[in-house]
Amino acid sequence: MAKPAEIVALAGDAGRYKAGLDATNSVVRGFMGGMFIAMGATFATVASTGVEAAFGPGVKALIAGAVFPVGLVMIVITGMSLFTGDTMLLPVAALQHRTTWQKVGGTWLWVYAGNFLGSLFWAYLMVWGPFHKPGSTDLSAFGQTAVAIAQLKTLPYAASGIEGWGAAFAKGIACNILVNLAILLALSAEQTGGKILAMWFPIMTFVSCGFEHSIANMYFVPAGMMLGANVTWGQFLKWNLLPVTLGNIIGGFFFVGVVYFLCFRRELASRLEVVERKAA
Repeated sequence: MAKPAEIVALAGDAGRYKAGLDATNSVVRGFMGGMFIAMGATFATVASTGVEAAFGPGVKALIAGAVFPVGLVMIVITGMSLFTGDTMLLPVAALQHRTTWQKVGGTWLWVYAGNFLGSLFWAYLMVWGPFHKPGSTDLSAFGQTAVAIAQLKTLPYAASGIEGWGAAFAKGIACNILVNLAILLALSAEQTGGKILAMWFPIMTFVSCGFEHSIANMYFVPAGMMLGANVTWGQFLKWNLLPVTLGNIIGGFFFVGVVYFLCFRRELASRLEVVERKAA
């Protein structure tokens, strides 16, 4: 298990590597990352269907949270890209002067676009897969859950106006603090089993608590819209995706990336000096 300062250094290594990828590579990795998150979101939709009526909302939230982390596991273990994780990894590298802020912004843009495309692709597959009854245009029970999720993630925020926008923003901050703590914990482990276990519980926590993840919402809301949810693209973008994305950036960049860099910058500086001496 790596020590805390070593974990932050490894985050900088990962950020530098990601910032050095070309646009095509970043988009492709982002596409796969968006699709993997959507897979976890689909699992959460299916597993939580019908649970609330039998056991209550708390158990429903717990079950959805317990299965959702599979998406991040696949991303981290196979080396794909997720915008929410990159809001921490790339700035940590830039703060160590190991990449430029221009590359940070460019990589964020390409990965975000790739995540969006991958999420939409998986949503389309699910709409014509388990969310419809076989051989019918009628929605399955899972499809009905998908519609309800899309509406729940948009309409209450819109109805509450600026307070709703602020709630989505705050939930985005909380979500990405946990997502990036999961990534740091994964970096602490050397074995695959340890990485999976380390990631699972922070992600389970954010989903169970109802926090908002911009990339997951790129799947949740469009999937529901494709199935007939009473949500427009304008409502989705204004009342969910925009505030949640901004909140995710604040949560990952400031509350994890900047905080951990400042806490361990002396150790990080010493490590870079050793690396530079060896290179010379």
